[in-house]
Formats: sequence, C-alpha cells, structure tokens
Amino acid sequence: MTSENAITMRGVTKIFGDNPQTALELLRQGRSKTEVQAETGQIVGLDEVSLDIERGQIFVVMGLSGSGKSTLIRHVNRLIEPTAGSIVVDGRDVLTMNRDELRDYRRASVAMVFQKFALLPHRSVIDNVAYGLEIRGADRRKRLAEAEKWIETVGLAGYEQARPRQLSGGQQQRVGLARALAMDTDIVLMDEAFSALDPLIRSGMQDQLIDLQKSLNKTILFITHDFDEALKIGNRIAVLKDGAVQQVGKPEDIVLRPANEHIEQFVREVNKARAIHVRSIMEVGNTEPCEQAVSMDARCEDVLPLFADHKWVGVVDEEGKQIGRVTARQVITALARYTPQRESEAA
Repeated sequence: MTSENAITMRGVTKIFGDNPQTALELLRQGRSKTEVQAETGQIVGLDEVSLDIERGQIFVVMGLSGSGKSTLIRHVNRLIEPTAGSIVVDGRDVLTMNRDELRDYRRASVAMVFQKFALLPHRSVIDNVAYGLEIRGADRRKRLAEAEKWIETVGLAGYEQARPRQLSGGQQQRVGLARALAMDTDIVLMDEAFSALDPLIRSGMQDQLIDLQKSLNKTILFITHDFDEALKIGNRIAVLKDGAVQQVGKPEDIVLRPANEHIEQFVREVNKARAIHVRSIMEVGNTEPCEQAVSMDARCEDVLPLFADHKWVGVVDEEGKQIGRVTARQVITALARYTPQRESEAA
C-alpha cells in the first residue's frame, strides 16, 4: 500500500452460508463460483478482490446483477464482514476495529449514498440533510447551517422545509447526496445512487457529481451496473463478474483494450467518445493561439461540439498552460480507428 491510497483491499473474499471455510478452500483450489455453490451450497459473494483506490478519484465498480459490487462496497464500512482478506482505509485496518472504533469510523470517515434514497419521511429536507451531523453530536444551529449550505449546493434552495414525499425522485436523491456531503468525510460511498432515476434526471445528477468533485476532491467509490455511467464519471473502473475482478483501468483502457469476452460485450456498443481523452490524441507542442481551450483530461464527447465554431481547440495542462491542440479530424479519426482489442492481443 502507498500513502496515495485512500482504500486498499487485498484478497477480500466473502462466502455466504453456514460452512464458508470449506467453500473458501475450494475457491483457493481453483474451483469456480458455480462449482463451489453446487458442491457446498455456499454462495460466493466476492472472490479474492484486490483494489487500490487513490485519494481524490472517482473509482467506479461496475458489474451486472449478482456480480458482487454491492457486497464489495459494504465491506468498506464493514456492514459486511469478509470471510478472508484485508481492508485498509486511510491507513487504518478496518477489520481490527472494535465496536466503538467502528462507530466513530462510520460517523467521521465514510459517508454513504443509497439507491433508494433512505430519507426519513417524517423529517423535513433540512433535518434529513442534518441528520448525520445530529448523530455525530453537532449542536442544532451548526448542523442546520451546514445542511443549508449543502442544500443550496445541490440545487434545492427553497425546499428546506419540504417533506420527502413532496419531492421528485431526482430531488430526493439530491437530498441524499447533500446529507452525505454535509458529513464532510474524505470518502463517499455511492451504491447504485442514480439507478432509480429517469434517464434525463440521472444524466443531470452525473453532471452535478462531476462538477462537485472538481472542487471537493473527495474519494468516491461508486457502484453501477451501467457501463456508460461508469465511463462518464469514473477516473478508474473495476469490472466485476461472479465476485471476481475482471479488469481495472482508466475508462479508455477498458474500452480500447478489454481483457476478455465478458468486457467486450459491454464495449461493443459503447460511446467511445465518452472514453477517449484528449490527452491520448492531441498534437503535443503546437501552441498556436486559439479562442477555445480544454483540459487534457477532457473527453472527446466534450470537445466535438466546440468544432462548430472553431477549427481547432487548444489543450491546457493542470496549471492552465497550453501544451498542444486538437482538431476535429484528429477526434473523428480516433473514434473511427479505435476498435476493441484485448490486452493479450495488444501485448
């Protein structure tokens, strides 16, 4: 583990059933999840999961139903106890914490946003947002002031006294997000947080999360079954199947070099413009003055609309210094050229 990691998981395995050790031994002998279940009746939730999640990044765990992604996120705040493995968060071994340490850890170090909002129906919006601070022991004036700030940040100013039933699904999820952010933890866990929302509202919430992250710089562990969502918001992505990690990498790595046929199925219909970053196709060193510039981390889908008014777009580094440019032809050529290629074929 390096100091850059907010969360480090090593060999995390979870087996549900009354005889997990027998099933664990079979897994270690190379048996599949299906074989273990058939032979022992035990269900493999996670199979030797190892991940490094760096500070300040949105790390997305993506997989279909039953892949183990929700089981994984619940290990980070120890809502689920692993059968084997280790979990270190901010340098602390989560699995050795006693009851009091674990309670303090959940209140001060990690906050969670749930798929079903998990709002208290009898409380107003502002009291829902302030609830975690109340549990933490903050006085009423301080917690309401903090809650009001985050309500405004997520675009719900004016709804402070409303009840959850008076809000749309998207508005309720904004309350859930505000409640997590009000806790001011370095780590935010988001379990299928946007999956219950209509597509248009969902896209808006994704945009807001990306915008908020630019200023907040939290470590966000985000769970989703939607590959497009993973590509849009993730700095890095881990793909799970049957409780095991299939591939970990940047969005463009996953799209351009899928590790196996399972990931190829997701990649086949994906919006490649959402995965390819400007930095990978830009013309480095050309600093001809331009009217429009984008970050080298911008995605091709963000740049394409700019070519309606500009022949080329400047590319700037983290300090805002122009380091190159990108043209419409370069973007279009990249999108046409890149086809799925497995890591084994690329080697």
